[in-house]
Amino acid sequence: MRALLLETIYELSKKPYQKWFKTEKPWDISVSNLLQQYPKNSLGFHLGCFLLMHDFSPQPKLEDHDVFHVLTSSGISVPEEIAMQYYLLGNGKRSIYLFLVIFIGTLLYPDKINLFSTAYKKGKTAYSFHQINYKKLLHQPVDVLRTIFLIAPLCK
Repeated sequence: MRALLLETIYELSKKPYQKWFKTEKPWDISVSNLLQQYPKNSLGFHLGCFLLMHDFSPQPKLEDHDVFHVLTSSGISVPEEIAMQYYLLGNGKRSIYLFLVIFIGTLLYPDKINLFSTAYKKGKTAYSFHQINYKKLLHQPVDVLRTIFLIAPLCK
C-alpha cells in the first residue's frame, strides 16, 4: 500500500516537475541508440541495459535519474529509490523533489532507516557527481566513472 501511494505521487508530480523545475534540454536518445552506439563497457551502454532490463524508456529532462541508478547500482523498488535520494543528498544534491521523496519516504518506510542511513553515508564518501552533464560522458567506461568519483554500490 505504501509503495502504491509513493508511485502514485510520483506519477502525478513527474510532468509538472519536468516542465517547471528541469531546465536542461532532453537528450533525445532511445534505448536502441544507447545499446548500438556505445561500447559495451560505457555508461551509455549500461544505461541502455538498465532501461531495457526494466522496460523503461528515457524520460525527457530526467535522464540523469537513470544514470544515478546505473552509477550507484541501485534497484528500482520504492525503498531503493528513496535510498538513492539519500545517497544523492549525502553527495550534496539539493532539490524540492529530493526533499519531498526523503520526507515522505522516511515517514512511510521507517523500517528501512538503516538502508537510508547507509546510502547517505556512501553519498558523503563519494566525490560530488550529482551535477555532472552525463550526456557528454556516455562514451566513458562506467567503472572508470565509479572509480574516479568513489561511487560505492548502494546495495552492497
